Amino acid sequence: MTLNGEKIGIIYHPDYLLHSHNTHPERKERLEYINKALKDKTPLDKVEKIDPKPAEVEDIALVHDRSYIESVEEACRSGQAFLDLDTYIVPESYQVALLSAGGALTGLRTVMENGEGRLKKCFTFNRPPGHHAERNRAMGFCLFNNVAVAAAAARRDYGLERVAIVDWDVHHGNGTQHTFEDDPGVLFISTHQSPAYPGTGRVEDTGRGRGEGFNVNIPLPAGTGDSEYKVAFESIIIPILDQYKPELLLISAGQDAFHRDPLAGMALSEGGYYYMADQLASAAERWTDGKMVLCLEGGYHLEGQAGVIVQVLNALGRWNLPVDGPLKERDPADHIQRRLEQVIKTQKTYWDL
Repeated sequence: MTLNGEKIGIIYHPDYLLHSHNTHPERKERLEYINKALKDKTPLDKVEKIDPKPAEVEDIALVHDRSYIESVEEACRSGQAFLDLDTYIVPESYQVALLSAGGALTGLRTVMENGEGRLKKCFTFNRPPGHHAERNRAMGFCLFNNVAVAAAAARRDYGLERVAIVDWDVHHGNGTQHTFEDDPGVLFISTHQSPAYPGTGRVEDTGRGRGEGFNVNIPLPAGTGDSEYKVAFESIIIPILDQYKPELLLISAGQDAFHRDPLAGMALSEGGYYYMADQLASAAERWTDGKMVLCLEGGYHLEGQAGVIVQVLNALGRWNLPVDGPLKERDPADHIQRRLEQVIKTQKTYWDL
């Protein structure tokens, strides 16, 4: 298959499959289904596969306490089975977690370096995921916070002053929020189901100190679908990004707001994800010279997640593949519209909305 459009970097390593648990929703089959969908449904001439390099401890320590990093290593070495009720480990998990964070860093370096002709957009199919991991605590299937490591490294290594993270996972990225909530150099925007795990991400949580106003939470009720997400993007997310003018756009890309996901209750279609990716790609083209890195987070309907990712890549690359399940237009439900209006009212303190 040969199409016009942009080539996308795909960052993957087979060792990502070593961290797995047969009865856990966050298991290796997630990547196996993605790999099959990439092979069967994407234009091979528009995908460039890149091997990640493991993160160094110095990289992880940008956002995690060294004592915590050492405790994860020791727990894996000792044969411990879980770090908390939800977060399992196997003996290989520490090294795989370094490689997972390294995937985010490899994506960062890919889009920031190599001059003209470089890849500008990368999707790193890394696991374990990361956005729930706190500075000194594993949570929600996550060991190290991959996207936070990439954001901190972007500032350290490339001197960026404005990095934006958009988290479209169905669960709030508590670890990412807490990492940067007092830092105006990282804008964090999260759409998430509420109430739901981990119970954070209130509308009123807008950041602390110098970072006040640079934390944007959009908690949405179960049943929220394409039309409501479209309102959130048009009324809140894109206007704030356009005012912030990021130099790099990072995405915590969880596909668990898909309507068939077994761990959530949202109603996004493949077309809804296509729309979100298209809107963010356009924002990146306006402000970051197109530079985007997407890090895999949640998504637990195996076929659904894989199909969504094909459409995300389709949007990022402007490949013009057919979109299965086009954006489902409807009038936003009243209770969801009221929640969005609450977010807008709160954020008007800081942004022109």
